Amino acid sequence: MDAQQALISRRSIRRYKNQPIPMDIIKQIIDAARLAPTANNRQPWEFVAVTERDMREKIAGLATYGKFIAQAAACIAVYCKDTKYYLEDGSAATQNILLSAWAQGVGSCWVAGDKKPYAQPISQLLGVPEGYKLVSLIALGYPAENPTPHHKRELNEVLHLEKF
Repeated sequence: MDAQQALISRRSIRRYKNQPIPMDIIKQIIDAARLAPTANNRQPWEFVAVTERDMREKIAGLATYGKFIAQAAACIAVYCKDTKYYLEDGSAATQNILLSAWAQGVGSCWVAGDKKPYAQPISQLLGVPEGYKLVSLIALGYPAENPTPHHKRELNEVLHLEKF
């Protein structure tokens, strides 16, 4: 799938087949994340790939809007060193994960991490050292649903030429 088609067709998937994702595909997805743009090429990110069911269930129990993580085949926790642009850098890496996964037939859903009350307990659970911020949790799995596209505003509604 080319990049434009991935952008157009990607959807948030919250229901997954009971099918593991091969580790080489998980590594390819995370490899795409590390190639994201980053302020001053700081590359402040670290990625924790969680495939063990027990650990995913513990994360799901903590993440307010991420209960479906328990049924996913994997969860990627995106962390960044606490730098000036950690949230922008980590969000760019997160978007690359979503698109790379979709291009390989893997569904995903972004669950917020930054500034959430569960960020610290999840960080402790995953053994993350001090000085890192949880940017996102991304559930990954083969889709067991085909959500209809949400309405998106038309280009002429959002594009302003020269001035707002």
